[in-house]
Amino acid sequence: MNQTLPRLRSKLEVDGPFGTFLGDTRIRLLEAIDAHGSISQAAKTVPLSYKAAWDAVDAMNNLAEQALVLRSTGGKHGGGTRLTEYGRKVIALYRTLEAEYQTALVRLTAGLNAGQASDIREFSQLLKRMSMKTSARNQFAGKIVGLREGDVDFEVRLRLDDDNELVAIITGESAENMDLSIGMEINALVKSSSVLLLNDKRVRVTARNQLWGEITRIHESPVNAEVTLTMNNGKSVCAVVTHDSVERLELAVGKQACAVFKASSVILCKYA
Repeated sequence: MNQTLPRLRSKLEVDGPFGTFLGDTRIRLLEAIDAHGSISQAAKTVPLSYKAAWDAVDAMNNLAEQALVLRSTGGKHGGGTRLTEYGRKVIALYRTLEAEYQTALVRLTAGLNAGQASDIREFSQLLKRMSMKTSARNQFAGKIVGLREGDVDFEVRLRLDDDNELVAIITGESAENMDLSIGMEINALVKSSSVLLLNDKRVRVTARNQLWGEITRIHESPVNAEVTLTMNNGKSVCAVVTHDSVERLELAVGKQACAVFKASSVILCKYA
């Protein structure tokens, strides 16, 4: 009796330490943005919710070497959204790799036997178990430009771009386990609930991390509001604040604000 072999379907995903960085859904979103010049229209085309589409764009811009999408503000759903040349190159590369990937899967499927099919099922299950996801809303990538060892703690400075750095405080044991060094590519996680917002440059705070940007989104929820700031480099940072804070600080799309968070609130991750 012939046994049906598993069918290998092409679904190319580019993963980072926080889960999928690029996949079919995000690529289709980028293609739709390029076609329509509107995030709301692109979200409907995919389809995705308006918020999910912006979250995906923010994540890609934060983790990419250059911005894939640029936006201009103009009301709740107004303004324009456009794909950068770098974004178009990413799409082209992804689609080329996807075609090669499918060709390789077709060849592999043709050579499968019963024993190999069992191995593939086991390997697929292993990959699922090893996938890592994080609930941290803010994810950044950059290079280590400073290391300073203290009696107990270890200070790490991470360069995001020419204008912005992050500072993280971790234990000496953690620094040793991660084998940190100057120039190393590393990733930083910051929970949105750990981020405070300021809009007065005269205010002095002790928090080491202060990232200025333009408010590009305010997503209201029953309890709090999610405020997204976009920096000049296209990267963004998200804060969850109370409705009272939004009103008291007169936060609005298009205005400048500063995301403030402690160095101890930054979690560092690197590829194994």
